[in-house]
Amino acid sequence: MIRIENLSVRLPGFSLGPVDLCVEEGEFFCLLGPTGSGKTLILESVAGLVRVSHGRIMVSDRNVTGLPPERRGVGIVYQDCALFPHLSVEKNIHYGLRYHNGVNSDGHVRCRDLVERLGLAHLLSRSVTTLSGGEKQRVALARALATAPSVLLLDEPLAALDPCFREEIRDLFRSLHSETGITVLMVTHDFTDAHTLAQRVAILHDGRIEQTGSADTVFRKPATTFVADFVGMQNVLPARVESGILIVDGLNLAMPAENGHHSFAAIRPEHVHVLPKSHDAGEEGIPGRIRSIVNQGLFAELAVEASGVTVKAVMLTSSLMENEFRQGGQVSLRIDPADVHLI
Repeated sequence: MIRIENLSVRLPGFSLGPVDLCVEEGEFFCLLGPTGSGKTLILESVAGLVRVSHGRIMVSDRNVTGLPPERRGVGIVYQDCALFPHLSVEKNIHYGLRYHNGVNSDGHVRCRDLVERLGLAHLLSRSVTTLSGGEKQRVALARALATAPSVLLLDEPLAALDPCFREEIRDLFRSLHSETGITVLMVTHDFTDAHTLAQRVAILHDGRIEQTGSADTVFRKPATTFVADFVGMQNVLPARVESGILIVDGLNLAMPAENGHHSFAAIRPEHVHVLPKSHDAGEEGIPGRIRSIVNQGLFAELAVEASGVTVKAVMLTSSLMENEFRQGGQVSLRIDPADVHLI
């Protein structure tokens, strides 16, 4: 497990923290946030690669705050793999064993198992400079696991990979975590990683954690307007309640069942239903005009002006064509109260 208590790191032009975070034993945890929010800095603090200004870091019930990296029981895999170009695949994998006294014999057996499990046997004599992106990540993962760390740290390991390799390595992480039960802390900006790999996630913003919870909860019920925007709500609008009606920046909507502070309403674009104007939208129908359409291939993004408010929607391109929607066209909007999240 990893427990971070009141962690602060001060660097020129940026301050991290204070951060409190707990990753349970055997958990796969993802840190998400925009570039420059401090995600990698948290990872490197746990690994012992940056100096901590204040706070405490516990790994497997040991206070490792002042320990050098090789004594922390932590393995790390970077986005660029950080392999040694002058060493072969085999020597890269075995590299960390020299810093762990007493594990050499077990370590070599473990390396053989990892080589088989990760399909690297035919690459052992190769230079790492000749490997594909997916092969390099598998070598980096084998090297990180060779010393039997209690914690595995992953710093955007899929970001630089082609889509086909990305899915392959994502499946590999999932199966290894399931088989070994190792505690994993992963930094990513990819929502697919969070949904398919993580049991819990945390959203980081400007050096501080904005929200922690299951991926489903954070994406469906963001706690702040920043989190709502970051996870793709797109429609984050001022809201107030008058006479049981939710007024969202000029739009009158039915009141959702959930409780909230009623300062903002957040609606995912895929939950905004765009209907032809001739459609009988009933009481929930809101007349609007299409301001713009951006065709993304399988789906299209629409901006619809309704009651002076621009609402963003997403729909299948096939539906767009079937309904012959055009820029400037008149439409009706329908928003289910259950799809409105109050912040």
